[in-house]
Amino acid sequence: KSAQAALLDAGIKAEEIDLLIVATCTPDYLLPSTACVVQHQLGVLPHATCFDISAACSGFLYALEIAYGQLLTGRYKCALIVGSEKLSSIIDWSDRTTCVLFGDGAGAAVLKKVDQPGIGIIGSDLGADGAMRELLYMPAGGSRCPASPQTIANKDHFLRMKGKEVFKHAVRVMEKVAREMVEQHHLTLDQINLVIPHQANVRIIEALAGNLGLPLERFYINLDRYGNTSAATIPIALDEARRAGKIKPGDYTLLVAFGAGLTYGSTLIRW
Repeated sequence: KSAQAALLDAGIKAEEIDLLIVATCTPDYLLPSTACVVQHQLGVLPHATCFDISAACSGFLYALEIAYGQLLTGRYKCALIVGSEKLSSIIDWSDRTTCVLFGDGAGAAVLKKVDQPGIGIIGSDLGADGAMRELLYMPAGGSRCPASPQTIANKDHFLRMKGKEVFKHAVRVMEKVAREMVEQHHLTLDQINLVIPHQANVRIIEALAGNLGLPLERFYINLDRYGNTSAATIPIALDEARRAGKIKPGDYTLLVAFGAGLTYGSTLIRW
């Protein structure tokens, strides 16, 4: 539904999409990709390239960077990027350290090249640190630890998180990539009209705002309504902010995220 809404809003027909990327850590199946399911349901033509990526809560920014790079090559003309999660399916509802934080959701965006210079995606900065992979992970369900009576009894198919450590690293890496993105493009933080952070925890967003020296009012926050929807948080917030009139022509918007992996990234957009 979010993909259909994005196409309608952009005035794009499904047949025009030649690149479809779904960012998710809760795919419908291990195979085929959820992107192929979405392709069929939307009516995207078979010639389109369709695949999933798994970068957890940073997934939408990773997909955005991939699509942006592919459009620049001229190989593709119109991309559909979807961030979609059903985190309720991997949550242990007896674990109060996680079950009260996460939610289900989906958001989407359409990307096309524009002729106007200095408009659109200005730049992005992505990264990952696999040494911290067990701060937020699901122990079983993959090929390393397939499902068995023992993994089910141990609740190894549910998400596990070390909240304090995640908080510390999340604030640090999001501040780092936010500052680097602004500096790379010879801007100051005061020139950023709106920051759309990954909606993980309001305390993380408050700490990030304080470290950057920006008022909290310049950050879009909606996690009080949806919780942490992983790869879906940024596209949902981006759509809501635009519809609420918080994004205007000429504005700079900074997207910043972190997620399991630990992955992280930032994307700078000028409208």
